[in-house]
Amino acid sequence: MLGWIAQTLAVTSLGIRNIPQRLGSSIVAVVGIAGVVIVFVAVLSIGEGFKAAMTVAGSPSRALVMRSGADSEMTSGITGPEAEVIKQAPGLLRDGNRPIASSELYVLVDLNKRSTQTAANVPLRGIEPTALQVRDEVKLVEGRMFQFGTNEAIIGRSAVRQFAGADLGSEIRSGELKLKIVGIFTADGSVAESEIWADTRLLQGAYRRGNSYQSVLARLDSPASFDAFKNWLTTNPQLNVQVRRENEYYSAQSTTMTSLIHGIGYAIAALMGIGAVFGAILTMYTAVASRTREIATLRALGFNTGSVLVSVLTESMALAVFGGVIGGIIAYLGFNGYQTATMNFQTFSQVAFAFAVTPALLIQGLSYAIAMGFIGGLLPAIRAARLPISSALREL
Repeated sequence: MLGWIAQTLAVTSLGIRNIPQRLGSSIVAVVGIAGVVIVFVAVLSIGEGFKAAMTVAGSPSRALVMRSGADSEMTSGITGPEAEVIKQAPGLLRDGNRPIASSELYVLVDLNKRSTQTAANVPLRGIEPTALQVRDEVKLVEGRMFQFGTNEAIIGRSAVRQFAGADLGSEIRSGELKLKIVGIFTADGSVAESEIWADTRLLQGAYRRGNSYQSVLARLDSPASFDAFKNWLTTNPQLNVQVRRENEYYSAQSTTMTSLIHGIGYAIAALMGIGAVFGAILTMYTAVASRTREIATLRALGFNTGSVLVSVLTESMALAVFGGVIGGIIAYLGFNGYQTATMNFQTFSQVAFAFAVTPALLIQGLSYAIAMGFIGGLLPAIRAARLPISSALREL
C-alpha cells in the first residue's frame, strides 16, 4: 500500500511539474472552467442578494396581520375598526397605553429606473407615527422625518440609488398625489429600503381607500408572545385575519424569485459546463499524447496503472481548481455588492438589493469546477492507464 502511494505521488508530481510544457492547452481548460464558475456564481448571487434583502426585513419580535387568505399585503384588506381591535390584542408591546403597532397601506407608484429609464412599480407605504418604534432598525441618514398630515415622504436609500426622480428634495407625482421627499432612511439593507413612506391618512384620501388599511404591523412584547397574540386574533369573531411572524412572511415572499433564479443559474451552468468538460477532455488527451514516452517508461519501470490513472485525474482536477479559484475571485470582485432591482412576483413591485457572493456560493462554484475537472480527465486517464507499453515505446 505504501509503495502504491509513493508511486502515485511520484507520477502525479511529475505530471503537474510538466504542465508549463503544455501551457496553451492548459490555459484553454482553465479559462473555460473559470468562465463557467463566474457565470454560475454571478447568477446565483442574484438569488442570494434578493433573499437576503427580503429575510433581513423580518423580525421574529414583530407580527404582520393581514386579511385571511391574502398571500401578500397587495391582496389584503383591513377596515379601520378591525385595525383598532387588532391593537387590543394581548402580547402586543405598549408604550403606556399606546400600542406599538402601525396600520399601513401598500400601493405602487411609477418611477423610471436610473440605468434603463424604463418604468418600474415602486412600493409606496402609508405608515402611522408609531411605525419607527415598530421598526427600530430604521435610521434616517439624510434630511428629516416627514410631518404627518402633510404631503411629505421619506425614501429608502436603495430606492434612491435605483430610481430616477427620487432624490432628496424632489417631488413624486402619482395621479392626484404629490409627495416631496424630505428624508432618506436605511433599514439594514432590507427590502424596506426599496420603499417610499408617507402618512397613511394621506394615502387613504388620495387612493379613495376610506377608513381602511391592508395590514397591521405589531411589535410584540417578546417573541414568545406570538402564539397568544395570534390565537386571540384568529379566534376573535370580530375579525377574519391571519397572523404571521414578519420574518416568516418575508421569507415566503422570496421563495418564488429565488427558486426561479436558482433554476436558471443551474441550467446555464450545466450547459456551459458541458463545453468546459469537453475542453478539459481535449486538454488531458493532449497531455496524455505528449507524455506517451514518459508514461511508457514509468510502466516499464514497474509503476502500476492505478498510479498513472490517478496522476492524469489529479492533473485535470488541479487545472480545474485553478480555474475555479480564478473564477470565484473574479465573480466576487465583479459582482459582490453590485446594486440592482428586480420584480417581486408576489407584490409586483420592485425590490432593490445587492448581489451577494457568499462563501457558500464560492464553495459551490469550486466544487462544480472540481467535478468538471474529474469528468473531463476521466476518459484520458483511463486511456493513459491502458496504454500498452510496447505500443507506446514504438510510437516514439
